[in-house]
Amino acid sequence: MADYDRQSLNARAGSAAVIDEGLRAHMLRVYNYMGFGLAITGAVAFFFAQWSMSSEAVFNAIYLSPLKWLIMLSPLAFVMVLSFGIQRMSFATAQLTFWAFATVMGMSLSSIFLVYTGASIARVFFITAAMFGAMSLYGYTTRRDLTAMGSFLMMGLFGIIIAMVVNIFLQSSALQFGISVLGVLIFVGLTAYDTQKIKEMYEELDGSEVMGKKAIMGALNLYLDFINLFLMLLRMFGNRN
Repeated sequence: MADYDRQSLNARAGSAAVIDEGLRAHMLRVYNYMGFGLAITGAVAFFFAQWSMSSEAVFNAIYLSPLKWLIMLSPLAFVMVLSFGIQRMSFATAQLTFWAFATVMGMSLSSIFLVYTGASIARVFFITAAMFGAMSLYGYTTRRDLTAMGSFLMMGLFGIIIAMVVNIFLQSSALQFGISVLGVLIFVGLTAYDTQKIKEMYEELDGSEVMGKKAIMGALNLYLDFINLFLMLLRMFGNRN
């Protein structure tokens, strides 16, 4: 009986070790997708900003013509496609869609290089990376269930979106600052929540195709948390040109 118990415990320990190893590999894959996505976005944003500053025609086309609305809204279209259509996509198509999303997001964000100084953009980026890393680590390691917090944060996110739309017409600097402060708190919390959700969605028996799609969706969620946290902090601490 004792030998049977020891064998059972050893089998469970071995199974847990395999799951932990698979989970670590899955999370690393998620962070790699996210990191490469951010790198593409940053490079494209910088390139388009430099191109527009060197050519008045390009500047007018990107920032002053109706084309600017297409550039601004394209990332949202890609998010919707991935969120609602990834189950019907192949892994290769989902991967290509994610890289395309990162590219058009870079085009959309290129204006920050015209509005803020390069030094302040770099400083806020590293602040964002530190905050994101700390909260993602918390979400990965905590034993606390963050589901309730996630639901509350999502309601706060919708409230911020409404407030931002209202402020388009009010142009209130005080309201803008309040939105930024609340945005930082919400996206810091969402970083922890999304990390825990990605961890909990991991299933050892999933096929490679399914795991690949889960990694892309996890990377998309964390990417959006990072970008939005960065933009909120930039509005608070960025030095304008």
